[in-house]
Amino acid sequence: MAYKPFDLTGKVALVTGGNGGIGLGMADAMAQAGADVVIWGSNPDKNARAEAQLKAHGTRVLAQVVNVADEAAVAAGMAEAVAKMGAVHTVVANAGIGGGAKSFAEFPTETYRKVLSVNLDGVFFTLREAAKHMVERAGDGQGGSLIATSSLSALDGAARNQAYAATKGALIPMIRAIAVEHARYGIRANVILPGWIATDMTAGAQDNDKFNENVIKRVPMRRWGEPEDFGGIAVYFASDASRFHTGDSVLIDGGYAIF
Repeated sequence: MAYKPFDLTGKVALVTGGNGGIGLGMADAMAQAGADVVIWGSNPDKNARAEAQLKAHGTRVLAQVVNVADEAAVAAGMAEAVAKMGAVHTVVANAGIGGGAKSFAEFPTETYRKVLSVNLDGVFFTLREAAKHMVERAGDGQGGSLIATSSLSALDGAARNQAYAATKGALIPMIRAIAVEHARYGIRANVILPGWIATDMTAGAQDNDKFNENVIKRVPMRRWGEPEDFGGIAVYFASDASRFHTGDSVLIDGGYAIF
């Protein structure tokens, strides 16, 4: 008999950046576990492909074009998701972009601002709207789960990627503060830190022999991570199995950080 707390039937999960990469890996796993899924993405074609993939699991799927850096768009998107799906029980603030420079001394302010607008402001706007909704329905006994996707770069020295690292590092105390404030409402908040994962963002490095020799060979599991490697943690944090687990940072990097 399956362990019932992992069953997400009757729950709705919203994933920003859910049309590809880690976000789609998490959304797909939650759909397989029975959740209805909402995905946010800025590319309509990618949204449509992801929607078709998720619907194959037999759950309800809503794909929305939402720019998380736009505060008004986030509020409108969350309101639409709640109206159409009835409620949202898990929100994964996963949408993010890269943006580096030749050196820190040459780091363009424009790039810095753009990275912060998506990776930090976008997470803040998304989780704030999600928390507002979850607090409003706190009396239904279902609580809620807020999840942010950070990065190994929050802990490591990410040379030439100071803006990205700063945004990912900031998510850890943000999540802890949310967790403390909202525990009384049955709302949990946790952050996931991926290591080197094969997604569109890392496409250039994946085909770089020097990078694979010097970096990926240092991963104790001897491979790139895959989006599917984040399905289990997503289902866990969305499920009743994690009902007493909050304010945590979970590193999923194949052992890279400890080697």
